[in-house]
This record gives sequence, C-alpha cells and structure tokens, in this order.
Amino acid sequence: MESESVLILSRLQFAFTAMFHYIFPPLAIGMGVLLVFFEGMYLKTKNPLYESITKFWVKIFGLNFAIGVASGIVLEFEFGTNWSVYSRFVGDVFGSALAAEGIFAFFLESGFLALLVFGWDRVSPRMHFFSTIMVSVGSIFSSIWIVVANSWQQTPTGYHLVERTVGGVTTVRAEITDFWALVFNPSSVDRIVHVWLAAFTVGGFFVMSIAAYYLLKGRHREFAKKSFAAGLVLAAIASILSLVQGHGQAVTVSQTQPAKMAAFEGVFETTEGGTPLCVFGIPDEEAGEVKGAISIPGLLSYLVHGDRSTPVTGLDAFAPEDRPPVFISFASYHIMIGLGMLFIFLTLLGLFFLWRGTLFDKRWLLWVFVFVVIAPFVANEVGWVAAEVGRQPWIVYGELRTADAFSPNLTNQQVLSSIIMFGVIYSLLFTVWIFVLNDKIRKGPEAPKDESKKGDNS
Repeated sequence: MESESVLILSRLQFAFTAMFHYIFPPLAIGMGVLLVFFEGMYLKTKNPLYESITKFWVKIFGLNFAIGVASGIVLEFEFGTNWSVYSRFVGDVFGSALAAEGIFAFFLESGFLALLVFGWDRVSPRMHFFSTIMVSVGSIFSSIWIVVANSWQQTPTGYHLVERTVGGVTTVRAEITDFWALVFNPSSVDRIVHVWLAAFTVGGFFVMSIAAYYLLKGRHREFAKKSFAAGLVLAAIASILSLVQGHGQAVTVSQTQPAKMAAFEGVFETTEGGTPLCVFGIPDEEAGEVKGAISIPGLLSYLVHGDRSTPVTGLDAFAPEDRPPVFISFASYHIMIGLGMLFIFLTLLGLFFLWRGTLFDKRWLLWVFVFVVIAPFVANEVGWVAAEVGRQPWIVYGELRTADAFSPNLTNQQVLSSIIMFGVIYSLLFTVWIFVLNDKIRKGPEAPKDESKKGDNS
C-alpha cells in the first residue's frame, strides 16, 4: 500500500536528516567545555600559549555551530510536512519545551557567539571569558530541552488527552497538566546526563585527533601537547562516567520500557532462574533466539534487579504488534556499549603514558587517536538509533503509534524527491564543513604573541 511506503520513506527521511544534524551538537557541547577551560587557564596564567589555543578552537567551534544550525532547521519543518498527526498530538507538549529551548538556550548561545568569535580585541578579557562560558552553557541548555521533549515521547507524564471535533473530524491531543512532571519525566534526567557525557567524549576525542596529527607531523608541539592532555582528561572522565550512568539508565529502561530492554538484550523469552547477559550474537526474530550467542549466566538479572534469580521480562510478554525491531535495536545497543568500552581502554592507556611522561613518544598510539575520532560520532548515532528504534511501534510510548502519526496526504514521489534534495544539500554542507575544517587545520594556530617573531611554535 502507498500509505505504508510513505510511512517508511518519511521515517527514513527524518532518520537521515536527524542523524546528519546530530554530528554537530555533541561536538559543540564537548568543545564548549574545553574552550572554557583553555580560556580560564589563559586568564589564570597569562600564558599566551593558552590564548593561541583558545583562538584556534574558537574558529573550529564557530564553523561547527554554523553547519549545525543550517542542518537542523529542516527538522522543525518535517514535523509539519511529514508528521502532521504527530505534531497535532504533541503540539502543546513540544511547544513549551521547544519554546524554552529557543528562549533560554539558542538565543543565549548565539547571542554571545559573536563576542566569542569577534570580541578578542573589542571587549575586556573577563568579558570575553564570560561570553565563552555563556556559549558553553547555551549549548548545554539547548540539549536539555530537546532531550526533555524526546524523553517525554519515551516516558510521557504530566499530561491528559483531550478530544476535539471540528468539521465532523475528531482528533486527540495531549495537553500539559503539570509542566514540571513533563520536564522531570521518568527518563529525562538519565538521558540528559547520558547525552552530556557522550558529547564530552566526542569533544575530547575530536581535540585529541587534531592535536595528535600535529604531534606526528612535528608541528605546533606545545599547542598540541596541552590540547591533547585536556581532551584526554575530559574524554577519560566522560567515558568512565558514561559506563556508570549508562547502567542506571538501562535499569530505568527495564522499568519504563521493558519491551525495549528485551530487544536491546535479545531476550525473546521470560525464563525462570535468571536471565543471562548476551555479550555477542545475531538475533533471529523468526526463530526467537540469538544465534551464536556468547552469554554470561544470570548477569542481566543481576544488573537489572540486583540478584541472579529474578528474570528480566522477555518479548514473549508482549503482543507481536507491540514489539520493537530486535536486530537493529540489539546491534545498535551493543555497538554503542562496545565503543564505550574502547573509549575507556584508550583514554586510560593514554593517561597511563601521560603519567609516565612517554605519551607523546608513542607514535602508534597517536595514530590511533588520529583515526579513532570517528568512533565517538558513531557511538552517538547508534545510541540514538537504539533509543528510537527500541521505542517502536510507538512514536509516543503507549499513546500514539508511528503508523498513525504521519501526514495522510503525502505521496511517495513527494517524500522521495525531498529525500534526494536533502541528500544533495547535506552532501554540500558536509563537503563545506570538511573543506573549511581541513583548511583551518592546515593553517594551524597562530603563534603566541610573545613568540610571534620566532615563527612556528614547534
């Protein structure tokens, strides 16, 4: 049926545009924290090297912000063009959250961005530092309201349903009854913290990648060493905390969205005597099992319930039409966790060599950090894939199904042509981002003011 293909295409379109856009917000959040640190060190030590470091990363931050804004605008329009039923249902809820995002976050971030980028010689050092803090806070605040809105879809609270009949057509709408219950819904705090930690990891690895490249090429060594060390510490702390906090979030998911947790872990049947944790395998939905599974007996029960005997609810407890797609949920969830463990290993290894004073002589490890920068971006993307696919078949959990939420008047040709158009535009944006980023990296940071006569600070 055409309606089914329109639904699939609309989901693909939103997934593509959202995943492309999400390359940039985590990077902005992670780099914003590092910018505050670098400029704070400059104010404290008066070391012109920290000024040079800050100015260089500010240029990268500004580029990232511009592409992020340009790529994100289209998402707001997609709610109305492709998901009109959904927009009508959640309009009252999303309206308040997204309005708060615009007022308290976007305007804060963008308002001070001009001072951050262009205000070095126009405002006092303390005022410029304050603008750096505000930009960082703005990017963090922006994530709060977006994640709150998305978390409400996962665990809706603080609302009631209202039916309205206009022109003989009856529609249902969710309206807020308790704003703070909406904000602090059962999953929002866990998910906000997880997003922040993942963003800090991205920012840390991004800075380390460029700094490692300079070290390997023998360029800007002092700049690179201080940048790498700061990024390493941030990424290490964030990676370790992500493991701890991720466990708490998984427990919340098992309580609020048990079907999602069952799909994440490939639990097809609720078995007595404890549920094993599947470390690796290939889920087969038709056979109702994970083939080639490598499991640890009773560990999932222990992680979720605190003992090895209480079973974790399996997919057999839900009607077939209420189960999420298992393969994508399972694979994306396990890739995210696997990459998270890789980040912990690499950052702890880096910290060990940094403590020993031999880190910057380990060329093989520096090459690893140059290329592993892709992995944190992948981890962020697959984490969201797991969260969103695991929520299916619901777009608002327990209230509105995805199949009932898209715009009924769309045609295949309209959606397909828009996907192609966005593909071309986003390809151009990505090309611009890579080209300008590469140009800024090749030029490198400015020499510290007191060393400008010495040339390159290598």
